[in-house]
Amino acid sequence: MTTSDAVFAAAQRLQSEGTPYALVSVVRALPPASARPGDKAVVTQDGHLHGWVGGGCAQPAVIRTVRQVLSDGKAKLIRISPATEGSEKDLGDILEFGMSCHSGGTLELFVDPVLPAARLVVIGTSPVALSLAQLAPKVGFSVTAIAHEADPAVYVDVQRVVASDDLNDVAPLLAPGAWVVVATQGRRDVQALRLALGLSPRYVAFVASARKAKVLKDSLIAAGSEPSAVQAIVAPAGYPMAATTPEEIALSVLAAVVSNRRGAAHAPEPHFPEARLPEEQAAPVLVALAESVAVGGSCCHSKPTVEPVRVAAPASCCGG
Repeated sequence: MTTSDAVFAAAQRLQSEGTPYALVSVVRALPPASARPGDKAVVTQDGHLHGWVGGGCAQPAVIRTVRQVLSDGKAKLIRISPATEGSEKDLGDILEFGMSCHSGGTLELFVDPVLPAARLVVIGTSPVALSLAQLAPKVGFSVTAIAHEADPAVYVDVQRVVASDDLNDVAPLLAPGAWVVVATQGRRDVQALRLALGLSPRYVAFVASARKAKVLKDSLIAAGSEPSAVQAIVAPAGYPMAATTPEEIALSVLAAVVSNRRGAAHAPEPHFPEARLPEEQAAPVLVALAESVAVGGSCCHSKPTVEPVRVAAPASCCGG
């Protein structure tokens, strides 16, 4: 196997494992550098190097740059040349490092990050959940759909369907750090939120009204969930827009996830139109919801102490 074959074999293996790496290519070399234009290597975050882009004099600068590009996702052109050891200059279009030894020579290398698809976990089988699972792959997400007794046939373009919302079943299948959206909309809400928190997520959003989300958050904390993790749940999910259909709400939710992924510091407060009950009617419904959560069930699969109030749009505890 040639060096190039070994490099691309390593790249293929890392990609199949979902491991981020950088492809480093020598674009210019002035003697006495040991590398030549066209030499390549695959380098991982932990500094493992497969291939050849220069010896020990160049590798510290290469590994440092690889860690930077894997962090910010931006490719870099770097120059390694004889200079004071450890020096570094940002020249705008190129980052220049001093050679870490005195052998001389100059190398210019292009460091290109190769990041696995961002992972989105969608919990629920509501119309919003199905729309989100269908839309997210089109903007580069690898989607895992999770729901109790989920039917894989109803999902399109989803990488994986898990027909259980039990943390013991799901956790071994998923690596930490995914973006998670809970879109159960009344079916096993509490179970889904507990699952989301147990997956060591990067971000959790909950498709629900602010009032319903507050009741569920307070109840989760009262039941022993970590308060800071619960309070970090984004609810209502999504960007503010006049979204009414499941597809429109899914679009709003996905826009907020993309914004978080790209590092937006602040997102507008989400708002979706919702039917509102007078306080004297809403209070018993919320009390029943809180009581159902306290015993660990979903409000839709427990026996509330009051009859949910019916309005033109769903406003019971099982509504959005």
